[in-house]
Formats: sequence, structure tokens, C-alpha cells
Amino acid sequence: MIKLKTDSAAETQRIGEKIGKCLKAGDVVALTGPLGSGKTTLVKGIAKGLGVKDKREVVSPTFVLIHEYEAHEKIYHMDWYRLSKIEGHDRLMAEECFNSRGITLVEWADRGKDIFPKKPIQIILRYQGLKKRTIEIRGMRYETIGL
Repeated sequence: MIKLKTDSAAETQRIGEKIGKCLKAGDVVALTGPLGSGKTTLVKGIAKGLGVKDKREVVSPTFVLIHEYEAHEKIYHMDWYRLSKIEGHDRLMAEECFNSRGITLVEWADRGKDIFPKKPIQIILRYQGLKKRTIEIRGMRYETIGL
């Protein structure tokens, strides 16, 4: 497990960018943490690290469930905040993404942890103050990320 502390949104995005540069086709990243803890901010950095040019296009898909971004690898960005459980069409869509050659990023992943086909890379974000956060990363080695 890697445990990091950040003091700003920009620092959180820089960490995300380093994570993104390490991801490969087929990877699934499960992000958890309370509302406003920085999940989407981290995803913006991950997307930049994967080659998305304009991070402004990376927004939480809370109301549409999924956004797709073109980069070095296709990125599927899901947000399960509005779902109490993942079933039916939502489950089928998630499984299709998990089994693709793209990279899948899931916010509020704890709402459907039983549907992941393999052990995802887990990222847990927590508040430590107004702008301070801790970021725990499980499933990636510290040296791999280059932090």
C-alpha cells in the first residue's frame, strides 16, 4: 500500500498524472472516498497522464453514469454515486468496460465492489483538512508510480 498526502487540488492532479502514466490496457481503478474528497480531481490527473489533452473535458459522469475519453488507451470513467447497487443494464455496461482493452476508472466503487472481474487498483481518498487529503493506493508499487 502507498499512502500519500496532498495539500492542494493541483498536487492531487499531479499524483493522478503519475498514476495514469503507469496504467495499461485492461486496468480497472476503483476510487472511493467521501463526497468532495478529490476523486474527480485525481481522475483529471490520471486522464492527463494517459494522454487526454484538455483536462477540462474530464468531469464526473454523475448524471450520465459513464464518460468515454480518447487517449493512448480508451478511458471509461464511471460514477456510481447515484446508484445504491449496480444491477441490470448498469451492471452489464460496467462488465463490458471491465472486459475491454480500455482503462476503466470507477468513482464510488464501493457501491459495486462485488462486480469487479479481477482485483482492481484501489484508491481511497480522505479529508485531512480544508485542502489536505490522504491518498491510499493499493495494487500498485511505489517504484512503479515514481513518487
